[in-house]
Amino acid sequence: MSVTPGGSRYSLDAFRHEALGETTSTNTECLARARLGDPGHLWITADRQTAGRGRRGRAWTSETGNLYASLLLIDAAPPELLGSLPLAVSLAVYGALRCVLPLTAEPLEIKWPNDVLIGRKKSCGILLESEGLADGRRAVVLGIGINIRHRPDDAPYGVTSLQEQGCHISADELFSYLFREMAEVLEAWDEGRAVKLVTARWRDAACGIGQPIRVNLPDRSIDGRFAGIDDQGLLILDTGDRVMSIAAGDVFYL
Repeated sequence: MSVTPGGSRYSLDAFRHEALGETTSTNTECLARARLGDPGHLWITADRQTAGRGRRGRAWTSETGNLYASLLLIDAAPPELLGSLPLAVSLAVYGALRCVLPLTAEPLEIKWPNDVLIGRKKSCGILLESEGLADGRRAVVLGIGINIRHRPDDAPYGVTSLQEQGCHISADELFSYLFREMAEVLEAWDEGRAVKLVTARWRDAACGIGQPIRVNLPDRSIDGRFAGIDDQGLLILDTGDRVMSIAAGDVFYL
């Protein structure tokens, strides 16, 4: 997918990059920059994080050798169109990994909504955070941590690293692929207006469509068949008695 020429909002030269040796969290650093008035389109990477975090406040292992990157966007899309952004981000990570993984690697797939799996094992963490700023703008941070040399030893799910898959790449080199893929995907996403294009691409990379899954919601768990996603990116769960659309939940394959 090519980027529209002419210096569009998401052309490659619209993005800046600042590399840090160590920081608490690249997401935290991006939000701090936003509060100070940064205009966005800023990538922050770090060799090491001292307080990396994942979804729901979980700690994220941040040893040197992995990729830790966050992208700050300002007013990325109208609020009602932001819901498909996690799918777009997962496509960018998927595209970057597809460029570097050897043919001997296990299958590369995306688990709804944005877990990028290699051989059904988690290869990275993606954390999106947003904050309304004092001047009325909205900051959105796309945080991405990819297991290159290290992976958690105590994860409650299967995990892998690129090194385990036969890919020996530096964090800097992998980031160059992610930088390019993210620009291309955000251009295609078109501030949320091209959600149907994004969901179509996501389905092509999806893991487990048609298979039995369990979806853990805040108040209950529901079993059913993963029937795919709709054109807005919602998970479609066929329980046998009814077909449900789910906006958020943790998915496990049965």
